[in-house]
Amino acid sequence: MKQLVRMFALVFVVSLLLLSWTNYLNTSEGYSGENTLTIYNWGDYIDPDLIDKFEQETGLKVIYQTFDSNEAMMTKISQGGTTFDLAIPSEYAIEKMKEENLLIPIDHSKLPNLTYIDPRFMDLDFDRKNEYSIPYFWGTVGVIYNSSMLEGKEITSWNDLWDESLRNQILLVDGAREIMGMSLNSLNYSLNDKNKEHLQEAKQKLQSLTPNIKAIVGDEIKMLIANEEAAIGIVWSGDAAEMMGENENLNYVVPKEGSNLWFDNMVIPKTAQNIEGAHLFMNFMLDPENAAQNAEYVGYSTPNAKAFDLLPEEISGDKRFYPDPQLTDKLEVYENLGKRMLAYYNELFLEFKMYKK
Repeated sequence: MKQLVRMFALVFVVSLLLLSWTNYLNTSEGYSGENTLTIYNWGDYIDPDLIDKFEQETGLKVIYQTFDSNEAMMTKISQGGTTFDLAIPSEYAIEKMKEENLLIPIDHSKLPNLTYIDPRFMDLDFDRKNEYSIPYFWGTVGVIYNSSMLEGKEITSWNDLWDESLRNQILLVDGAREIMGMSLNSLNYSLNDKNKEHLQEAKQKLQSLTPNIKAIVGDEIKMLIANEEAAIGIVWSGDAAEMMGENENLNYVVPKEGSNLWFDNMVIPKTAQNIEGAHLFMNFMLDPENAAQNAEYVGYSTPNAKAFDLLPEEISGDKRFYPDPQLTDKLEVYENLGKRMLAYYNELFLEFKMYKK
C-alpha cells in the first residue's frame, strides 16, 4: 500500500513539473499575458538597449521573436498557434493582413507621440488613415558595390549588372519580389507587373545574369560584402548603410530605371493578448530620442521628423539613405499582388534559383 502511495505521489510531482515546464515553453513561444509583451520583428531590427529601457519604464517583460520574410510572418500569425502582441510587417503584407482580418485597429488616442511622424509617411495607400499600422522604418532597394574591386567602375543602372566583366561578382538577396522586381525594372516594367509575358521575360533575363551571380544569400550578405567576398550586392538600404560603416570602399545607389520604396510599420495582430502593452510600445518607439537611437543602431531611415532632426549630420545629410522626394516620388511601393500572382512570382523565382544551381 505504501509503495502504491509513493508511486501516486511521484506521478503527481512529475505531472506538476511537466505542467510548469509546459507553461514556461508556452511563455517563451509567445503566449502573452498582462505582464508580458510578445513582439515579432525582422532580425537585427531594433536596438536591444531600447527593449531593456522599455522593460524598466513599464515593468513589462518583452518576449522577442524574429522572422526572415513577410510570408513566413503572415503564415505564423494566420495559423494562430503562437500569440503575438505586436508585429512589424511591410506595406504589402499589411494590406494582405487587413484583407484576411488578421489585424486589430489602432487607438491613436493612446499614441501622443504619433504627432512626430513626418506627414508624408502617413495615410498611404496600403493603410489609409493609418487605421491598422504605425510607421517604423522606410527605405529603398538598390545596389551596393565596391569601387576598389571594380577598378573605379560605377554602377548607375540595373543593366550594368549584366556586364561580362562582373563574372562571379554579384550576390543577390533571397527575395522573390526584390529580384524579380530588379529584372522587371531593368526592362522598364513595373515591379508590380502582372503581365505573365513580361514576367517570363524578366525570369529569362535573370537566367542570363547567372554567370555574374556568385550566390543567392540571406542576412550573411552583409558580412560577405563588407569582407570583400564579392564586389556587388542587391540589398536594402539599411543593410547597405551598415556595410558601408564596415568598409569605406563601398557605395550604394538606387538605379536610374527605378526601384522599390518600402515601408515597415508596427501592427497589432488579431490574436494579441496585451493590446494595452502594444500601444505602450508603439508610443515608446515613436518618442523622438528612442526613434533616433534606433535609427542610428539599425541603419534604416526613420519616418520620425523630430528624430531625424536629432540624428548626426553625417546620417541625416546622406542622400543615399534620406533621398529627396524628387527621387522617392519616382519609386514604386510593393502592391499586394493577390495569392495567385504572388505564387506565380515565387514560382518563377524558384525556377531561376534552380537554373542558377
